[in-house]
Order: sequence, then C-alpha cells, then structure tokens
Amino acid sequence: MANSASTIAPPPERQSFYDEIFDENLAPLWESLHQLVPPAPITPVRPVLWDYDRALRPRLMEAGQLITAREAERRVLMLQNPGLNGQAAATRSIYAGVQLVLPGEVAPAHRHTQSAIRFILEGGGYTTVDGEKIQMSPGDFVITPSWTFHDHGNETDAPLVWVDVLDIPLMSSLDTTFAEAANADAQPVVRPPGDSLARYGGNMFPVDWKPKTGSSPIFSYPYARSRETLANLRQYGSPDPCHGYKMRYVNPANGGYAMPTIGAFMQLLPAGFDAAPYRSTDGTVYVVVEGEGETRFADGTRIAWKPRDIFVVPSWALHTHHARSEAVLFSASDRPVHEALGVWREERRAPEDGEG
Repeated sequence: MANSASTIAPPPERQSFYDEIFDENLAPLWESLHQLVPPAPITPVRPVLWDYDRALRPRLMEAGQLITAREAERRVLMLQNPGLNGQAAATRSIYAGVQLVLPGEVAPAHRHTQSAIRFILEGGGYTTVDGEKIQMSPGDFVITPSWTFHDHGNETDAPLVWVDVLDIPLMSSLDTTFAEAANADAQPVVRPPGDSLARYGGNMFPVDWKPKTGSSPIFSYPYARSRETLANLRQYGSPDPCHGYKMRYVNPANGGYAMPTIGAFMQLLPAGFDAAPYRSTDGTVYVVVEGEGETRFADGTRIAWKPRDIFVVPSWALHTHHARSEAVLFSASDRPVHEALGVWREERRAPEDGEG
C-alpha cells in the first residue's frame, strides 16, 4: 500500500483508490509531498565516532592475520553509519573505510569510475596512480581520480594505514559504477617520483598543457605543506568563529576542489577554541590529525576525539567544535556536488543563540 505522510487514515473511497493504483505502479503525490519536499533537510545519518586506538587499529591488525592484501584486493574495514541500516556508507553520498597494507604487500592494480581520496594515518608506503609512484606519509592527502589505474604497496617494516573516502553511494545512485582489473598486481611506473607536483604544483603549468578532467593534476598534497599553510594563516588573521582556521584543497588548474565530487579540507583549532554553532547541507567525515577535543550537537550528542579518530557530522546537524589542545582536523564532504547543483546552504549562529 502507498505510504502516507498523514497520521489520519484517508476516507474509505480515497483509500480504495490508493490501493487500486498501487497495483498499477502509481501513487498519490499529495500523500507524500511533505516527506519528499520538507521545510528543512532531513537525513537518517547519525553522528558517530570510530575510535582508532580502541577499535579500528586492533580490528585492522586482526584482519591482517586473516586475509592477505592480494586475496582481499583491498583489505578495508568499511565505516558504516548506524543510521543507514548496514549500507556501505558513512553519509548518504560518501563511503569511507580504513585500509591496511602490511610490510611487503601490494594491493593489486585496478581502476573504477568512483573517485577516491586517501588520508594517511600511520606508517609509510606508496600508491602508484596513472604510472606515477607517490610516497605516502601520515597526514598526506592523496587523490585517485576516476578511471585511473592505481595500486598500493608497503616497502617498509611497519604497517601502513589510511582512510579511504569515495563517492560510491553517489555513483551507485546514478548507475555509473564500473571497475576493471589491471593485467598485473603493480602497474608500470612511467613517470618519475614527484612528477605531477613538479609540473603543476608551483603556480605554473607546462606551456601547452590543458586539463582533460575535472580532477586535480596533483596526486599528492603533503602534510608538511598543509600544516605550514595553516600556521602561516594563523599569524595573519583571526580564526573564523565557526571553523577556526580552515582551508580547502584545490585543483590548481581551475581553482575548484581537488575532486569534482568530494571536497577535502584542513582546519586548525587553537587550544581552548570554542566554535560558534554551525550547520551546512553537506554531510562530512572528519579525521583527527592532531590534538584532542569534542564536537557537540544540538540533540545533546557529544563526541570526544583524539588523534586518528574518525567521526561524522550529518547534513544540517547543528554542531560546535571545542579544542582542549591545539587541534588539526581533516575533513571530506560532498560539498562540490551541492555547489555545482546550486543547493548548498549553511547556517551560522552566534554563541549566545545556543550551541550544539
């Protein structure tokens, strides 16, 4: 029977009509209009935290004893939001997981239509993207553009762990999910290390180069540079009341986001910083890089976080960040999609208006 937005049963003749058209794959819009077009964004996504030291890392290492990177193709523990009934999603449009590559392992090369970003949590290793071998260190932000071959490896003697963020739910909703395995575990390295950063990362481009995609031509954004940028920004201005000192990673070819479907950000919260209440339409996955603090929500939920923890702020959830010590937060969201469609909204409140 067709779902009704009303708690009052319709008259019998109307209900009879609904029952008849339901069998013809029809339904009355007027019974669902307020659910389909509500006065404010509604999401089933919940605020949730994954504790790295207590849960994520121990379970990852356990998985490392149960299955190899080659067997799994990608040895990843998915971060499933408890409000999404077991879906492979952290928010309605973003998938997130934590991946482990043990010493000597290679995660086999493949490519897919989904765009992916990596944020490194611990250890060192590499990813090869489109023939360029890229070193990975904690705090680095690395991208894998749509339909580029990529493999991952660990040539050190310590585990390599990072956060994966992909637009899988979005691509699935569009029925545009495709994947292809490479002919070998590791793709040939045809570009020298640092090639993309040398060509495109110095505020200059090769004279005749023109971008072919909407993704950044730079595959790696090292943490040392990001942290220095935040520190410099702090010297020359006051913090934003809601965000502290917040920057977004950019595609130098067009000034837009590094990936067309996933926005990535880094922010610095000074010690003792108490943010003003804030909310926006983009659901966001946060990774704690440095420091300790708490994120509070208007519904009373409180998330205490520390380095390498991961947490979610749902769409349109009023919240505040509070830093006990100087803190750095990396975040990823679907904001580029919202902005491209003209539907992104934010709301800022003064502290006295009530905090999350």
